[in-house]
Amino acid sequence: MEHLKQSHAQAITCGLGDDSFALSRLLAFCSDPRHGSPSYGWKVFQRIQHPTICICNTMIKAFLLNGEPIKIIHMYTRLLRDGMVPDNYTLPYVLKACANMGSGLLGELIHGHCLKLGFMADTFVGNCLIAMYSAVGDMNAARVVFDGGAPWRGVVSWTVLISGYAKVGDVESARLMFDEAPVKDRGVWGSMISGYVQNSCFKEGLHMFRLMQLAGVEPDEAVFASVLCACANLGALETGIWVHGYLDRVEFPRSVKLGTALIDMYAKCGRLDLAEKVFGEMPERDTVCWNAMISGWAMHGNGDRALQMFSEMEKAGIRPDDITFIAVFTACGYSGMAYEGLRVFSSMCNVYNIEPKTEHYGCMIDFLGRTGLIEEAKEIIGKMPNRSCPSEAAVVWRALMSASCSHGDIRLAEVAAEKLLELECHSGAYVLLSNLYSTSGQHDNARKIRKMMKTRGIDKTPGCSSIEINGNGKEFIAGEKTHPQMGDVHGALESMNKHLDGSGCHLNLVST
Repeated sequence: MEHLKQSHAQAITCGLGDDSFALSRLLAFCSDPRHGSPSYGWKVFQRIQHPTICICNTMIKAFLLNGEPIKIIHMYTRLLRDGMVPDNYTLPYVLKACANMGSGLLGELIHGHCLKLGFMADTFVGNCLIAMYSAVGDMNAARVVFDGGAPWRGVVSWTVLISGYAKVGDVESARLMFDEAPVKDRGVWGSMISGYVQNSCFKEGLHMFRLMQLAGVEPDEAVFASVLCACANLGALETGIWVHGYLDRVEFPRSVKLGTALIDMYAKCGRLDLAEKVFGEMPERDTVCWNAMISGWAMHGNGDRALQMFSEMEKAGIRPDDITFIAVFTACGYSGMAYEGLRVFSSMCNVYNIEPKTEHYGCMIDFLGRTGLIEEAKEIIGKMPNRSCPSEAAVVWRALMSASCSHGDIRLAEVAAEKLLELECHSGAYVLLSNLYSTSGQHDNARKIRKMMKTRGIDKTPGCSSIEINGNGKEFIAGEKTHPQMGDVHGALESMNKHLDGSGCHLNLVST
């Protein structure tokens, strides 16, 4: 910016102080989120007596890049009031502002301007309209624009529409659109794969990735990140290792995003040694990358290593965010490190000035409860700001109930269950309370809870586990009787039981 100001001064002394092109270049630099200064750009803009539409577009773009959509709307209103005519650059910027604000009403008004000004045949405007309606969840309007855009409709249009069905959870419609697409480039394939992964359809995402390979389409970074996310959630270690090997073979650029995806995949698949190896080889690490590594140690119960990583993160000058502290608190909970958790909580509030969220309080209640400090955990709820929505409040009461059940505190578990059932309709509270009654010998109360579940039509979500064998995922659901190899599974369990009988142990898994 210092050099920019010197250049600005020189432009003025050379008689270019009112030159439209020179001013537009000054504003373009000011719009850069990393090196520029929107406030300085705005001062420059205000001194321009008769700004052109190009200069106005540059200022609008500056606001867009710096996340200030309200200022874009004000700017757009101003140029209309001054009698200026928007062009095919102005309108897409304003539509993106509407999308960022989540305002379908404003978007419809701008859509009207697009029609009135004759820009509906413009590819860029049409695709931005589809993206805007998709962002606000109005897929019917997005489809109307798409269907009316036959002259300009291309792979970008298909990609935007497929992504918009996926973002609202309608993966079936997204897949139908994908199948209809006349040309499937990397973007179209990527939008479908990421759509599946975003909606927890991980097996379908991996299957789509294999189809993409068979079609001979080269994946990009976004596709690999989605595939690694699917591997992480399925425990598909072999596929994840194959992707890692492929990236190395083709010398694919190892960005922070891709490295973080590899770390997360290895950690969730239980290979923390490989996760740390990738972490150690990364030339650059951001907060998200450190969070992935700390979370990896946390989920595997190694609180000491997670805290050590947190300390190394601070020494490296990387500022932790609220997600970092959730990972650290989780590690403290799994490792029974209540004192360390309280110390880190104090650091979060007093050193980093991060205001605790409901998730942080829930983690605190969890690590206090796991170490037997039930009353202290209950006090935390009383100190929480009363601003949580029902779903957020349920997080802390669920944590308290779980702790109460773990330590056999029926009285507190009943209080927590009552609060929890007021906030959400979920089987977890019923099952926890029923199990607590059963283990404490109160079988009548346990039966009452089960009967209450049945009367209220609340079903317990069955447990599910998966394993990868020779690159193929195998899934098992509790109580399932339709698995094609269930006979073999039962036979293997019976064989294990016979071997264990001699040692006085027995597996009671076949009947369950």
